[in-house]
Amino acid sequence: MDEVFKALADSSRRSLLDRLHARNGQTLNELCEGLAMTRQAVTKHLAILEEANLITTIRHGREKLHYLNPVPIHQIGERWIRKFERSRLAALNELKRQLENGNE
Repeated sequence: MDEVFKALADSSRRSLLDRLHARNGQTLNELCEGLAMTRQAVTKHLAILEEANLITTIRHGREKLHYLNPVPIHQIGERWIRKFERSRLAALNELKRQLENGNE
């Protein structure tokens, strides 16, 4: 989990993930297009994302295609976000019940 949070902490890496979400299976050249980063910087960011298992790569001939792996982000949602959501939903449900009982 620590590697995922570290990878997501950087806005450039989040931008790369957004680009893969919009169009999965891009080459390094495609991911570099329109970015204000050097090819070397993009490569370093992609390596961190791959170490965190947020992307996977597949060789297709001479090209290396990059794919988004949403599983670690889903796991964060399940582990960290959902448990905080439960208490809020319970509080809203209790407020609704009290308001409905007060109106009778």
